Amino acid sequence: MESAFFNKIGLGGIDIGYLFLIILILIIILIAGTAYIIYQNVKFRKAYRKFMKGSTAESLEEKVFQMCEEQDSLRKLGLKHSREIKDLYAKHQTAFQKVGLVKYDAFKEMGGKLSFCLVLLDENDTGILINSIHNTSGCYCYSKRIKNGKCDIVLGEEEQLAVDKATRRKMKIAKSNESDNEE
Repeated sequence: MESAFFNKIGLGGIDIGYLFLIILILIIILIAGTAYIIYQNVKFRKAYRKFMKGSTAESLEEKVFQMCEEQDSLRKLGLKHSREIKDLYAKHQTAFQKVGLVKYDAFKEMGGKLSFCLVLLDENDTGILINSIHNTSGCYCYSKRIKNGKCDIVLGEEEQLAVDKATRRKMKIAKSNESDNEE
Protein backbone atom coordinates (compact mmCIF):
# COMPACT_ATOMS: atom_id res chain seq x y z
CA MET A 1 0.00 0.00 0.00
CA GLU A 2 1.55 3.21 -1.19
CA SER A 3 0.71 6.65 0.08
CA ALA A 4 1.20 9.91 -1.75
CA PHE A 5 2.06 11.60 1.55
CA PHE A 6 4.83 9.11 2.36
CA ASN A 7 6.18 9.47 -1.16
CA LYS A 8 6.36 13.28 -0.75
CA ILE A 9 8.31 13.07 2.52
CA GLY A 10 10.65 10.38 1.21
CA LEU A 11 9.27 7.41 3.13
CA GLY A 12 7.38 5.80 0.26
CA GLY A 13 9.45 2.62 0.32
CA ILE A 14 8.81 1.79 4.03
CA ASP A 15 6.38 -0.98 4.85
CA ILE A 16 3.39 0.48 6.69
CA GLY A 17 3.40 -2.46 9.17
CA TYR A 18 6.80 -1.40 10.49
CA LEU A 19 5.52 2.14 10.83
CA PHE A 20 2.52 0.97 12.84
CA LEU A 21 4.82 -1.16 15.05
CA ILE A 22 7.05 1.83 15.79
CA ILE A 23 4.02 3.99 16.57
CA LEU A 24 2.61 1.26 18.85
CA ILE A 25 5.91 1.04 20.80
CA LEU A 26 5.97 4.85 21.18
CA ILE A 27 2.36 4.82 22.43
CA ILE A 28 3.23 2.14 25.05
CA ILE A 29 6.22 4.18 26.21
CA LEU A 30 4.05 7.31 26.46
CA ILE A 31 1.35 5.44 28.41
CA ALA A 32 3.97 4.12 30.87
CA GLY A 33 5.45 7.62 31.27
CA THR A 34 2.00 9.10 31.81
CA ALA A 35 1.18 6.44 34.44
CA TYR A 36 4.42 7.24 36.28
CA ILE A 37 3.65 10.97 36.18
CA ILE A 38 0.12 10.33 37.49
CA TYR A 39 1.54 8.18 40.33
CA GLN A 40 4.00 10.93 41.29
CA ASN A 41 1.22 13.53 41.10
CA VAL A 42 -1.02 11.50 43.44
CA LYS A 43 1.86 11.08 45.88
CA PHE A 44 2.58 14.81 45.76
CA ARG A 45 -1.10 15.68 46.29
CA LYS A 46 -1.27 13.48 49.39
CA ALA A 47 1.78 15.20 50.83
CA TYR A 48 0.41 18.59 49.86
CA ARG A 49 -2.97 17.89 51.50
CA LYS A 50 -1.22 16.72 54.65
CA PHE A 51 0.91 19.88 54.66
CA MET A 52 -2.01 22.18 53.94
CA LYS A 53 -4.45 20.48 56.30
CA GLY A 54 -6.38 23.26 57.99
CA SER A 55 -4.06 25.92 56.65
CA THR A 56 -4.44 29.02 54.59
CA ALA A 57 -1.75 31.01 52.87
CA GLU A 58 -1.58 33.43 55.81
CA SER A 59 -1.33 30.65 58.41
CA LEU A 60 1.39 28.94 56.37
CA GLU A 61 3.32 32.18 56.27
CA GLU A 62 3.00 32.41 60.05
CA LYS A 63 4.19 28.81 60.39
CA VAL A 64 7.23 29.51 58.22
CA PHE A 65 8.13 32.62 60.26
CA GLN A 66 7.55 30.71 63.48
CA MET A 67 9.80 27.87 62.31
CA CYS A 68 12.51 30.37 61.34
CA GLU A 69 12.30 32.00 64.79
CA GLU A 70 12.44 28.58 66.48
CA GLN A 71 15.47 27.65 64.40
CA ASP A 72 17.21 30.88 65.39
CA SER A 73 16.41 30.35 69.08
CA LEU A 74 17.60 26.72 68.88
CA ARG A 75 20.83 27.84 67.22
CA LYS A 76 21.40 30.44 69.97
CA LEU A 77 20.57 27.88 72.64
CA GLY A 78 22.98 25.40 71.05
CA LEU A 79 25.78 27.99 71.07
CA LYS A 80 24.99 28.84 74.71
CA HIS A 81 25.07 25.16 75.68
CA SER A 82 28.34 24.68 73.79
CA ARG A 83 29.93 27.54 75.78
CA GLU A 84 28.54 26.16 79.04
CA ILE A 85 29.93 22.69 78.28
CA LYS A 86 33.36 24.18 77.56
CA ASP A 87 33.21 26.11 80.86
CA LEU A 88 32.15 22.99 82.77
CA TYR A 89 34.94 20.97 81.17
CA ALA A 90 37.50 23.63 82.13
CA LYS A 91 36.19 23.64 85.72
CA HIS A 92 36.08 19.85 85.79
CA GLN A 93 39.78 19.59 84.97
CA THR A 94 40.68 21.50 88.16
CA ALA A 95 38.12 19.75 90.42
CA PHE A 96 39.33 17.03 92.73
CA GLN A 97 38.79 13.74 90.91
CA LYS A 98 41.22 11.35 92.55
CA VAL A 99 41.32 10.41 96.20
CA GLY A 100 43.87 8.44 98.13
CA LEU A 101 43.30 7.63 101.82
CA VAL A 102 45.61 5.69 104.11
CA LYS A 103 44.75 5.10 107.76
CA TYR A 104 47.64 4.16 110.03
CA ASP A 105 48.95 4.10 113.57
CA ALA A 106 51.36 6.98 113.95
CA PHE A 107 52.58 5.59 117.24
CA LYS A 108 52.52 1.87 117.86
CA GLU A 109 51.13 2.21 121.41
CA MET A 110 47.91 3.97 120.31
CA GLY A 111 46.12 1.31 118.22
CA GLY A 112 42.92 1.83 116.26
CA LYS A 113 44.56 3.51 113.27
CA LEU A 114 43.38 7.01 114.25
CA SER A 115 45.95 8.81 112.09
CA PHE A 116 45.32 9.25 108.37
CA CYS A 117 46.75 10.70 105.21
CA LEU A 118 44.30 12.05 102.61
CA VAL A 119 45.31 13.03 99.06
CA LEU A 120 42.96 14.99 96.76
CA LEU A 121 44.10 15.41 93.15
CA ASP A 122 42.66 16.91 89.96
CA GLU A 123 42.89 15.50 86.43
CA ASN A 124 46.54 16.59 86.17
CA ASP A 125 47.53 14.94 89.49
CA THR A 126 47.79 18.32 91.18
CA GLY A 127 46.22 18.97 94.58
CA ILE A 128 46.82 18.62 98.29
CA LEU A 129 47.92 16.06 100.85
CA ILE A 130 46.48 16.33 104.36
CA ASN A 131 48.15 14.32 107.09
CA SER A 132 46.51 14.01 110.50
CA ILE A 133 48.63 12.48 113.25
CA HIS A 134 46.80 11.40 116.38
CA ASN A 135 48.55 10.71 119.67
CA THR A 136 47.64 10.71 123.36
CA SER A 137 48.21 14.44 123.77
CA GLY A 138 46.19 15.55 120.72
CA CYS A 139 45.83 15.58 116.99
CA TYR A 140 48.13 17.44 114.62
CA CYS A 141 47.31 18.17 110.96
CA TYR A 142 49.51 19.47 108.22
CA SER A 143 49.29 19.71 104.46
CA LYS A 144 51.62 19.44 101.50
CA ARG A 145 51.14 20.60 97.94
CA ILE A 146 51.20 17.94 95.21
CA LYS A 147 51.99 18.96 91.64
CA ASN A 148 51.92 16.46 88.75
CA GLY A 149 51.86 13.60 91.26
CA LYS A 150 55.03 14.79 93.06
CA CYS A 151 55.78 16.83 96.16
CA ASP A 152 58.70 19.22 96.75
CA ILE A 153 58.89 18.05 100.39
CA VAL A 154 59.97 14.52 101.22
CA LEU A 155 56.97 12.30 101.79
CA GLY A 156 56.61 9.75 104.54
CA GLU A 157 55.77 6.13 103.77
CA GLU A 158 52.01 6.57 104.41
CA GLU A 159 51.93 9.83 102.48
CA GLN A 160 53.60 8.27 99.43
CA LEU A 161 51.18 5.34 99.64
CA ALA A 162 48.21 7.75 99.64
CA VAL A 163 49.64 9.64 96.63
CA ASP A 164 50.16 6.34 94.81
CA LYS A 165 46.59 5.28 95.56
CA ALA A 166 45.23 8.56 94.18
CA THR A 167 47.34 8.60 91.03
CA ARG A 168 46.80 4.90 90.28
CA ARG A 169 43.03 5.09 90.66
CA LYS A 170 42.67 6.41 87.11
CA MET A 171 45.08 3.76 85.79
CA LYS A 172 43.14 0.96 87.56
CA ILE A 173 39.89 2.14 86.00
CA ALA A 174 41.49 2.31 82.55
CA LYS A 175 43.04 -1.17 82.98
CA SER A 176 39.73 -2.68 84.11
CA ASN A 177 37.98 -1.13 81.11
CA GLU A 178 40.64 -2.57 78.78
CA SER A 179 40.24 -6.04 80.28
CA ASP A 180 36.43 -5.76 79.92
CA ASN A 181 36.85 -4.83 76.26
CA GLU A 182 39.19 -7.77 75.60
CA GLU A 183 36.59 -10.27 76.83
